[in-house]
Amino acid sequence: MTTPKAHLRSNIIKDKLFFGIILVLSFAVAIPLIWIVGYIIVQGVQNLSPVLFIKDQNGGGILNAILGTIIVTTIAALIATPIGIMTGIYIAEYQNKFSHFLKVIVELIQSIPSIVMGILAFIWFVVPLRSFSALSGSIALALIMIPVVVKNTEENIRLIPLLLKEAAYALGAPKHEVILKILVPCSISGISTGVLVGVSRIMGETAPLLFTAFGTRIIHINIFRPMETLPTLIFKYVSSPVEEWIKIAWAAALILSATVFLLNLISSVLIKRWKVKL
Repeated sequence: MTTPKAHLRSNIIKDKLFFGIILVLSFAVAIPLIWIVGYIIVQGVQNLSPVLFIKDQNGGGILNAILGTIIVTTIAALIATPIGIMTGIYIAEYQNKFSHFLKVIVELIQSIPSIVMGILAFIWFVVPLRSFSALSGSIALALIMIPVVVKNTEENIRLIPLLLKEAAYALGAPKHEVILKILVPCSISGISTGVLVGVSRIMGETAPLLFTAFGTRIIHINIFRPMETLPTLIFKYVSSPVEEWIKIAWAAALILSATVFLLNLISSVLIKRWKVKL
């Protein structure tokens, strides 16, 4: 017969064994990430040089791709952010057939592969305009970003306690004031995080831009002309037999990864700064 002391010792051993298994499996998940990040840092740092930041591709740099990434991503964010936030608020706050229809549409768009978005943008914008352009690339990226912003906004709006809204309605506040003065400020950290997550997501997309923005080796800011971006430059250079281009691709990969990491860091700071205690 098992004594209480032996039973307690057995439970302690099982707890420690379970904790050990969780720790090992968690570390196993982190190993590929550490290896990938470490490899990018080592290869990228070796090939970084000031020339990359001051000259375009014709001069041996990637300044045109850096500026192109900023321009294309900014336009996509400006298109996707208001549409995504408004749609997320509507789905969360208005329970009717149209909001259910919108939710289904958003989930369908989210499930579409990014390369298909690029093909659609190519058919809708590049073919009629008879030219690749940064604007068509931004629209393709905006279509990818919108579902991310919608889902984050909807989830954060739903997290607001119902009592808070009922108190506002009891004081006579109309629905639009409840949304603008209570729901949005209380969930602003989650919404802004969703926007930054969406920006991080589209910043690394390559396939849609190959069908739309395409790329050019010179610096310009005309959004109606082809424009190079870091993901497309990395794709072209890393598949090239030219060893010097492959080295530049590693440096570009480091710059792109560092930018995405910086965005995630900013989102963490914003969460702490704008967090509203309910």
